[in-house]
Amino acid sequence: MKDVGILVLGHGSSLPYNKELVEALAQMIGKNHDGPVRTAYLNMNDPDIPAGLKSFEGTGVSKIVALPLFLAHGVHTREDIPRELGVDQNKRRGTVAVNGSDVEVVCAEPLGVDECIAALACKRAEEALR
Repeated sequence: MKDVGILVLGHGSSLPYNKELVEALAQMIGKNHDGPVRTAYLNMNDPDIPAGLKSFEGTGVSKIVALPLFLAHGVHTREDIPRELGVDQNKRRGTVAVNGSDVEVVCAEPLGVDECIAALACKRAEEALR
């Protein structure tokens, strides 16, 4: 899927390790995805979401998946992110202009409930006991 980009979305923070964490996860995602992977932030960090979309210029993508690094839906995933992406809030998809071409943007679901998150939580609990 070289023509599909992934825009990894972080909340943003004044604390530098938040951005470092999002960037590190984006690099890991990039190891498992053939297309371009970029990052953007809802607030406080750069690039913001419109600049994150613009960062796909010249990559030849025909679709961008906006991937929020949030556990659950809330106002950011339901309202703020679709608005910043310029897509329909209810459909969670739409079309944006990237480098003069129409590119479909699709909002992925938050991370949610998954065995891998439960395993990670157990790992963190075990680390706390050491």
